[in-house]
Amino acid sequence: MREKKTRRDVPQINERVRFPKIRVIDTDGSQVGVITSDEGRRLAEERELDLVLVSDKSDPPVCRIMDYGKYKFEQEKKAREARKKQHTADVKEVKMRYKIEEHDYQVRVNSAQRFLKAGDKVKATVTFRGRESQHADLAEALLKRMADDLQEVAELQQAPKKEGRNMIMLLSPKK
Repeated sequence: MREKKTRRDVPQINERVRFPKIRVIDTDGSQVGVITSDEGRRLAEERELDLVLVSDKSDPPVCRIMDYGKYKFEQEKKAREARKKQHTADVKEVKMRYKIEEHDYQVRVNSAQRFLKAGDKVKATVTFRGRESQHADLAEALLKRMADDLQEVAELQQAPKKEGRNMIMLLSPKK
């Protein structure tokens, strides 16, 4: 014989409300009182609405008479709005070489500043080719200079560190 599992994701409405006595709240928020679940279901059916379990922890459990479909729609609408307003911080990358010219460097700093103001993190990468990796100290100095130039809009999240043929530094927007 299989045991019957109670499903937590299914809301307790109408016939699923199985308590001997329940406290019922009307559509306008006024209390109907403590009645049997059959009487509560009958009251909801008379108004062509649903009997929805609000709290099963209290004694007696609390149920509300409402249009469950409309209530569920409103909850989903609120969740959609919250997701729409949420901003996920992406990681944008600014690539350069340690032998960069001044104007090109300023372009990289300006684009990094724009990314940071938009709320994104910035990964500054200096790429080495061939024997250039011997000059890691120059690349580190360049990245530290960039961190100093961006210090009013960014905070250093990860100090410059060498990874293979690249040196990487991570900046995040100031709060």
